[in-house]
Order: sequence, then C-alpha cells, then structure tokens
Amino acid sequence: MNLKKAFTENDSIRLGLSASTWQEAVKLSVAPLIESGAITEEYYHAIIESTEEYGPYYVLMPGMAMPHARPEAGVKRDAFSLVTLTEPVTFSDGKEVSVLLALAATSSDIHTSVAIPQIVALFELENAIERLVACKTSEEVLAMVEESKNSPYLEGLDLES
Repeated sequence: MNLKKAFTENDSIRLGLSASTWQEAVKLSVAPLIESGAITEEYYHAIIESTEEYGPYYVLMPGMAMPHARPEAGVKRDAFSLVTLTEPVTFSDGKEVSVLLALAATSSDIHTSVAIPQIVALFELENAIERLVACKTSEEVLAMVEESKNSPYLEGLDLES
C-alpha cells in the first residue's frame, strides 16, 4: 500500500474544498474512494457513527484528521485520499482540521504497519499542514509525498507493492 500510488490510482487528491461541518468534510474526504470503488457508501456511515460514539479519534495532530473505520465496514481495497479545505472545520472536541487524509485498509495490519508510517512521514515534514493547504495541484502534493520518503519511519518498509 503505497501512498503516492494510491493517490494516483484512485485520483483521490482534492484541493481547496469547502465544508461547513465535520460530517461534510469527512464525506468530501471519502468521496474519491467511493467513486474509485475502493470503498462503499457504508464506510462513510461507519466513520460518522464511530465518531459520534467515540469522538474524533482520528484527529491525529492540530489541523489534520485521518478518517477511517473498520475494514469490514465497506473496504474493497486498500486506498488513501487527501482533501484540503479552504477554511477548517471544527470537530466535537473543538479541534479544527483543514487537511483530511482518509484511509481505507483491508486489514488492521496494513493500517498499523504500512499506512501509519507513511502518513507520519508526510506530516512530519516541516510545516506540512500549511504546505498541503497551500498546494494548488495534485503534483505538488505528490512532490511532498516523494520528499517524505527519506523519513526514518519508512526504513525497511516495502512500498512498491
């Protein structure tokens, strides 16, 4: 599961979008994955339900969320999407988010061992949130993903598959 490959194959980078609620922002973040067939509509509803029950557990750092649910909730294949918002949305815990990186993983192992290190590598880049929000093209985002490949978090990972 390769971040760059998943973005390209699913045509799943959407920049400069607008959402008035966190639910709408989550919907925007999973829409490219529904369109590409990586997930079903059920996956969106599972994210909303678990957020309402457990809170926004996927807000990983100030400005960034990684909406996801269990693999059995409609994941057809491993995929990522990335959405930036022109204005941040506020989650129920008061945290504001302007970058959403949706994750669809067919297993918990992929989620933990392959997906998370790539996401950490991307978001540990200096000013990652601001830089991603400033991106105007998918190519600019993909260049940041490429830049993140030198991260120690990715040592020993096979990202070609």
